[in-house]
Amino acid sequence: MKQDRELPPIHTRHPFRLLLLAVLLLLPADSLAEVVKAEQWNITADKMTRYENPPSIIAEGNVILEKTQETVKEKDRRNRWDDLLEEVPKKTDQAEEQITQVKTVTTIKADWLVYDVNMGSIKARGNVFIDVGPDKLTAEIGEVDLNSETGTFTDATIIRQHKDMHFEGKVIEKTGDLTYRVEDGWIITCKLKDGETPPWSFAAKEADITDGGYALLKHSTFRIKNVPVMYLPWMVLPVKRDRQSGFLFPTVSSSDRDGLGITAPFFLSLSPSSDLTIYPEYLSERGLMTGLEFRYVRDQYSKGTFIGNYLSDDLSDPSEIEYYRDGNYSHTNSDRYWLRGKIDHEIAGWITRLDLDIVSDRDYLTEFNTGMTGFSATNDNFLDVFGRGLQNKTEDERVTTLRVLKSWQDMSLEGELLGVNDLRLDKRNPTPLWKLPSFKHTGLLPVGDTRLNFDWDADYVNYWREDGTGANRVDLFPRLSMPVPLSDYLESTVSVGARDTMYFIQEYGQANWNGDDTENRFLVDLEGEIGTTLVRNFNMPLLNAPSWSHTFRPFVNYRYIPDVDQEGLPLFDRVDTIDDINIASYGLDNFFKLAGMKKGSRFDRYFGFFKIEQGYDLRSEQSDEPWTPINFEVGYLPTQQLRLMYETDVDVYGDGILTHSVEGAFLSSRGDLLAVDYRFDDPYEIDSISVDARFKLFYNLLVAYSIERSISGSTTVEENIAFIYNPSCWSVELSTNSTPGEQKFMLTFRLANIGNPLGIDLPGL
Repeated sequence: MKQDRELPPIHTRHPFRLLLLAVLLLLPADSLAEVVKAEQWNITADKMTRYENPPSIIAEGNVILEKTQETVKEKDRRNRWDDLLEEVPKKTDQAEEQITQVKTVTTIKADWLVYDVNMGSIKARGNVFIDVGPDKLTAEIGEVDLNSETGTFTDATIIRQHKDMHFEGKVIEKTGDLTYRVEDGWIITCKLKDGETPPWSFAAKEADITDGGYALLKHSTFRIKNVPVMYLPWMVLPVKRDRQSGFLFPTVSSSDRDGLGITAPFFLSLSPSSDLTIYPEYLSERGLMTGLEFRYVRDQYSKGTFIGNYLSDDLSDPSEIEYYRDGNYSHTNSDRYWLRGKIDHEIAGWITRLDLDIVSDRDYLTEFNTGMTGFSATNDNFLDVFGRGLQNKTEDERVTTLRVLKSWQDMSLEGELLGVNDLRLDKRNPTPLWKLPSFKHTGLLPVGDTRLNFDWDADYVNYWREDGTGANRVDLFPRLSMPVPLSDYLESTVSVGARDTMYFIQEYGQANWNGDDTENRFLVDLEGEIGTTLVRNFNMPLLNAPSWSHTFRPFVNYRYIPDVDQEGLPLFDRVDTIDDINIASYGLDNFFKLAGMKKGSRFDRYFGFFKIEQGYDLRSEQSDEPWTPINFEVGYLPTQQLRLMYETDVDVYGDGILTHSVEGAFLSSRGDLLAVDYRFDDPYEIDSISVDARFKLFYNLLVAYSIERSISGSTTVEENIAFIYNPSCWSVELSTNSTPGEQKFMLTFRLANIGNPLGIDLPGL
C-alpha cells in the first residue's frame, strides 16, 4: 500500500494561492466597462504543511483564508485619436487600457485549519472567525464546504450588523450565503460587551435565520437576565436587512372590562416607499377588533397615512347595565369603527393637506384611548410625522378637511372642502354646516410709486347641510393703507376698508327660513395707529454679557365699524356677526433682549417682554362703563430651558380678574421636564390646571407624572403615573391611568430593534 507522502513544511507569511474557481465572462470588449474575471481563495499562516495523498494542506498559527474576486475595468477611451478616427486599436494598446481590481468577498480565520483539496472543504478550530460582509461568525470548531460556502459550527456566535442582531447557539449550521440554523441558542437585538449577560433574549430549541430577514423560532422562551418569563411554541422575529413583510412583536392585555386581549400585528412591505400593517386584536369580552394602517412617502413634502379600526362590540348591548353605568356611556350601536388619516402633498407649488376623522360614536375615542391604534398613539404619531394632530377626543363634531394652497410673491389662493361627522346625541335641526367648497384669495400690492398699499380678502363659500339653511356667500374686503409722516420720531399708519357680503340663501331638508332668497351687508372699516419706538442698550458685566437692550413702544390705536342692521342675515360663522366698534385704545410694549458670548459663540435672544393694553369705548350706550378690561401679558425666558408666561384681564369697575392663564416649562439638559398650565375664565366658567413632570432618578430609572384637573368641577379628568427603567437595549414601564370610573395598570416591555412593545394591561384594583 502506498503511503502518504508529507511534503516539506512551509514557514512563511507569504500567500500560498489556491485557485478553486474561475469565472470568465466572454463578452465583446466594447460592450462592458467592467468584467468579473475570477474568484479564488488565498491562504496565509505561520506554518503550512502539504500532503499528496490525499491532497491536503494543514495550516497552523494565525491562519487567514480569503476569497477574492478579480474584476477587469477598462479606462475611458473616448478621447483617443483612434476612436475619433474610427481606427481599430492594437492589442497592446487595448491591454494597456485595462485595470485589474481585487476585492475580498469572504474571510475565514482560525488557529488551526486543514484543507481537503479533493472535497473542497476545511476543518478549523480555535478562534474560528468568518466575515461574510453583513454577518460576522465566531466559533470554537467549524467545518466549511468552500464550494457552497456552507458549514457547521460548535459554540458559535453570529453578529449581524443590521439592527445589531446577536445570535448564539450550541450548534450553528450555515445553510446559505446569509441563512443559518441554530440549535439550543438565543437571540438579542442589541450590542453586547464580551462576557456580558444579555439583559433580555429569546431562547429557542431550534431557530432558522432566513435570507429574507426572519428568525423562525420553535419552542422559544422570552428571558430576562437568563430567567425565562414567557413561553411561545412558535414565533417569528424580524431580523431583516431591509424592510420586509412579517409579524411584529405582539401585545398581551388583561382588563376587568375588556377581558383577556392579544394583538399580533403583521407588517406588509408593498414597496420601498409604502407599507401596510394589519392589527388583529382579540378581546375576550368584546370580540375581534381589526385594524389597518397604510403609509406611503414620495418625498420630504409628499406623504400620507391612513388608519382604520372596526369592532363588532359584544358589550354594546342595553342588557350590559354595569358597563354603561361604570363608563357613563351613551352609544347603543354595536358596530364600532374609526377611520382617520392625513396627507401632505406639494406639486408644482400647490400644497395639499387632507385631514380625515370619521368615528362611529361619541364614546369610541375616550373608550379606546390606549393601545397601538388608540387615540393617544395616533395623535402622537400624526404630530411627529405631519406636525398637526387630531381634534380633542371629546369633540362631538369631527371635522374632515381637504385644503389646497398656492402662494405667489404678493398673493395666495386657498380652496377647501369640509365635512362634519356629527356625533351629537340630540341631532336637532339645523345639522352641522359643510363647505362644498370654499375659496379664499388674499393679496397685498403697492399702488404705483406712492406709499399707498392695496390689500384684499376675497372669500367664497357654499354652505351645505342636511337639514336647515345654507347659502352661497361671497365676502369682499378690500383695504387701502399708508404710513403718515408726522415726524421723525412718530410711526403712524391709517387704513380704510369697505366690506361687502352677499348671500344667496338655500334651504335643505326641514329648513325654516323666513327671509329673502338674497341678502346683502355693507360695512366700512376705519383704523389708525400712532406710536414710537425707543431703544436703549445697557452693559451687564454681572450677567457675563456685553449688553442687554430694552425696546419700549407706546402706541395709540383707533378703530371704527358702524352699527349696521344684521338681523336678517343667516348665521354661519363669525363673518356673519361683525359687531360695531368705536374704540380708542392704548398700549405699552416692552421687549428685553440679551446679547453676548457663550462657549465661544455669539448669541442674541429675547429674554422677556411685558405688554399692557386697554381700550375706551366711544359708543354712547357704553358711556357708563366705557373702559375695557386691562390686558396684561408677561413673558420671562431667562435661559433656553426655562419659559414662564402669564396673561390676565382685569376689570376696572370692581369685578376684579376676569381671566388669567399661567404657563411654565422647564427642560433640563439631561431630559428632566416640568410643565404647568393653569386656565381661569370667569365668563365661560373655566377653572382647570394640568401638570406634566418627568425626572431621571438613578440607575436609569425615570419617573413621570401628569394630571389634568377641573378645579371648578372638583374632578380629575385624567391622571397618569409611570416608573420607567431604561438601560441600554431595553426598557420596562409600570404605569397607571386613571379616568372617571376606571383605573388601569399597565406593564410594558420595549426591546431594542423589535417593531412593537410587549404590553400587559393589568385590571384595575
